[in-house]
Amino acid sequence: MDMANIASMDIYGVPLLPFFIFFARIFDVSIGTLRIIFVSRGLRYTAPILGFFEVIIWLLAVSHVVRNVNSPILIVSYGLGYATGNYIGMLIESRLRLGLVILRIITRKDATKIVKFLRSERHLVTKIEAEGLHGRVHVIFMVLKRKALANILKTLKEYHPHAYFSVEDVREVHEGLLSSNGNLKVINPMHRK
Repeated sequence: MDMANIASMDIYGVPLLPFFIFFARIFDVSIGTLRIIFVSRGLRYTAPILGFFEVIIWLLAVSHVVRNVNSPILIVSYGLGYATGNYIGMLIESRLRLGLVILRIITRKDATKIVKFLRSERHLVTKIEAEGLHGRVHVIFMVLKRKALANILKTLKEYHPHAYFSVEDVREVHEGLLSSNGNLKVINPMHRK
């Protein structure tokens, strides 16, 4: 029995095709969301593999909708699956916490204690003094794994509950060290003579 026959079957009088289309769209859009995120993070080998499965699942779903284009329930199933797939894809990505981020912290309070604590935890921190709207501020920069971000922000709230911070994705890091679970690791070192 092929996929077309399985999808068009009824169970206790309930057609399976709308459910097939709904779940197929959830899978292919979730995979597509992850694929786009992997492309933006430079994961060159994972993205094409995901794309392969994404397009096969999409073709199966869309072929059934095109064959039955006059069926409003299939069109609604297709749309609901797409919307749900986007949401689930984002949930999966937030749970995976892949890649690197740059954390920028700006505080008017003295940042010596938090910098000392972060360095004692083997995080690499750059601190500079700057001029803000209301006078002197301390700016702290860190490149870290996204997985470590939640703990760092918790620590920040303890030391500087009113500090301004921003987080940005990092695509590449060159000639630097990165803290990884308390271990320092060289990333893309330049060989100098």
